[in-house]
Amino acid sequence: MSAEHAGAHAPTAGEYIQHHLQHLQMNFSFEGVKQTSIVDFSLFNLDSVVFSLVLGVIGCLVLWAAARRATSGVPGRFQAAVEILSEMVENQAKGVIHNAKSRKLISPLALTVFVWIFLMNAMDMLPVDLIPGAWHSAGPSLGFKDYLRVVPTADLSSTLGLSCSVLLICLIYNIKIKGLGGWAHELIAAPFGDHWALYPINFLMQMIEYLAKTVSHGMRLFGNMFAGELVFMLIALMGGGWALSATGVGLAVGHIIAGTVWTLFHILVITLQAFIFMMLTLIYTGQAHDAH
Repeated sequence: MSAEHAGAHAPTAGEYIQHHLQHLQMNFSFEGVKQTSIVDFSLFNLDSVVFSLVLGVIGCLVLWAAARRATSGVPGRFQAAVEILSEMVENQAKGVIHNAKSRKLISPLALTVFVWIFLMNAMDMLPVDLIPGAWHSAGPSLGFKDYLRVVPTADLSSTLGLSCSVLLICLIYNIKIKGLGGWAHELIAAPFGDHWALYPINFLMQMIEYLAKTVSHGMRLFGNMFAGELVFMLIALMGGGWALSATGVGLAVGHIIAGTVWTLFHILVITLQAFIFMMLTLIYTGQAHDAH
């Protein structure tokens, strides 16, 4: 519940969802602002940045702890789980990246991407009002606005930032493997052929391909996680409707059933989306090694 609605009236369903979909936004002077246009590079979502960094550190610590405790004997459950995950990522990398030297960097990168995105997705499994409810009192007392979203991958700026990072890695490997001249020639000679009349068309198609891959890479993850977050909010409204209604037994039952079913299904979604993002990272970096 937002501060402006508190004390006036209980928020409607629309106000509740709108409030929960608003990020804690700051400009680069660290002043609270609110985005008014679709694209605005003068501000950033502080909540997404903080939760992303915290979860990234947690993911790295988990992998570091597994490597530090690794033994040559019979592995424990934790070590076995990390070894299975690492072997899965390495096998996928071998299938698309045939340069063993490149895999020494790309395989750990893909593993980190999978763990990091899984942890960010898993924030959607927390009760909708658990952390935002605590922030309702703590935030304004610290001088911040009463807005907070805890799922970084439900933020388009986060997912497009990740996909742009993958694009940057692909560009680096294009130059590293093919050389600057070789890659520049590929940009104008593929996919329709090495003929001067086709150079502009080839270059345009290459730019469209890079743009489409980057945008779809980030949009896919964002769309699935945003939809999942929205469904959890709608389920939470069923529980709120039951709490405010003396005869809403059906809402109570529906809230429990819908919440349980969606949570079990969403476990598959958050895992699958992390795996898909990781696989596309491997595929795109693998394509950077291939000559056309």
